[in-house]
Amino acid sequence: MPDTAVLLLQMGGPDSLEAVKPFLLNLFSDREIIKIGPAWLQPLIARMIVKRRTPTVVEKYREIGGKSPIKELTQAQSDALTTELGVPCHIGMRYWHPFTRETLLRLRHSGIRKLVALSLYPHYSRATSGSSFNDLTRCLADLDSDLEVVRIPHFYDHPLYIDALAEKIEAGLAGFSDRSAVQLLFSAHSLPQSFIDEGDPYLEHIQTTVRLVMEKFGTVSHHLAFQSRAGPVKWLEPSTDDKLQELAANGCKNLLMVPLSFVSDHIETLHEIDIEYAEEAHKLGISDFRRIASLNSSPTFIHCLAELVRNALKSS
Repeated sequence: MPDTAVLLLQMGGPDSLEAVKPFLLNLFSDREIIKIGPAWLQPLIARMIVKRRTPTVVEKYREIGGKSPIKELTQAQSDALTTELGVPCHIGMRYWHPFTRETLLRLRHSGIRKLVALSLYPHYSRATSGSSFNDLTRCLADLDSDLEVVRIPHFYDHPLYIDALAEKIEAGLAGFSDRSAVQLLFSAHSLPQSFIDEGDPYLEHIQTTVRLVMEKFGTVSHHLAFQSRAGPVKWLEPSTDDKLQELAANGCKNLLMVPLSFVSDHIETLHEIDIEYAEEAHKLGISDFRRIASLNSSPTFIHCLAELVRNALKSS
């Protein structure tokens, strides 16, 4: 496959504290992820929101090392996939460098004729994979590219993805002295309820992943909640905050968090779960609060991505 390359699509993250503000501005200006007022007014409202939020978000990034690790972690996934497939793999970010457009420009005179665009969001939503694919389409049109593009929009039910999650959960449970006393809390990135009402498949995909994983852990108590809400609209429920309070009130002492919709560490795992939720859980009386390791470059996960690419190429 000498004329084929893979492009891993991810959201990206600020690579310095100075990058937090422009990263947030790119995020809040994207109407596919969040609609704020009429389209013509969104850039202005986005700037107002970002100005207010930036100092708080900068401090959160400062607490996890001064930047998001998502670029390096996605690059490591890309490198591992290149080794597995023997096909050059690249990364294209939606909201910060390397932007998808930048990567396409680098590939412009490389001899690549077919591009496998693989979304690293396991569960499809128009706000995540949808936005990334639309951005890719716009970039290709702007560059007048004649690349043949094969799209892989989700992998929420792929057996190797389920296996990769199960491996991390098993390793997490093994760290407790009495695994029968542990409860699992799957925490997925939230989404406005209106998206689901309009037909977005995200919630169904999340629920399917949880069901398939729990077929391997039938005796373990588990729950599903949603994190990272922003804004006054109605979001998917229950929120992870509310679920922590409910579990604590019901006597839960040992909790293992299972982040969903995140295939690598970034601020939602390293700060929101590891710092904010951990602190809240301990205040509520959940004495042993842990999180499974993120998939990152798990060999099973890389095998999953490789199989997705091979199957997509066979059927293209």
